[in-house]
Amino acid sequence: MPGPRGSPGKASSYSCGSVKARGSGDRGKVPPDFLDVAELEHHATSLRTLQTVHIPGMFQTEDHARALFDLYIPALPRLEVELRVAHRLTRHAVVAREPGIPYVATIHDAALRMQIAGRKTAKAQLSHLLEEGERPNARMLVIPFDAGGSPLAEGSMIYASASNPQLDTVEVDSPVGAVCSPTHLANFRRRMDCVERASTGGHVSLRESEDLRRVITTDPKAFRSLLVGIKVDIIGTR
Repeated sequence: MPGPRGSPGKASSYSCGSVKARGSGDRGKVPPDFLDVAELEHHATSLRTLQTVHIPGMFQTEDHARALFDLYIPALPRLEVELRVAHRLTRHAVVAREPGIPYVATIHDAALRMQIAGRKTAKAQLSHLLEEGERPNARMLVIPFDAGGSPLAEGSMIYASASNPQLDTVEVDSPVGAVCSPTHLANFRRRMDCVERASTGGHVSLRESEDLRRVITTDPKAFRSLLVGIKVDIIGTR
């Protein structure tokens, strides 16, 4: 079953600070781990995330998020699906507010190619993601399939920085829990640094990806029009 960001596994936190209080607005309406992630993001001074098979939760469109929750087995009641969708959409406020916190999202090519609810929803989701990448406080990095392995290839991660580095928190999808220690945080920082340093530094337009064009739409002109002038960083190997 998908975790709090729509990905498989159990969410585990590595933090050297105390556990943050959960938000009260949606308490009792969505699972506690959803509230934990939202609270983590709300209090962070900056965020760095990795997603290997899903679009980052706070950048998901309403239709995309709803399609993800509709995939749950056993199926969720319609009211519960809608409550989860509404909660996920509110998480976007941390980057949209003034001033928005710095956010670096590293997304694997696989996540961009997923057609969770068909081409129309996928196209709208990609368009939304590219628009969000134009925010001055947001940076989108994409790992293509031919980039090879990476230190964080095993799953999803949120690294939330705090005003005091000793209170930084890492949220990962893991089948087991973990004991917190400063070493855990240092290791995750180094691993994320390694992924981000792999960037080629050049800005490559997604419209140059023939493969991705075929995934999103069968109309090349419509796809080029959608992406014109919008660019993202492509991570490659050195």
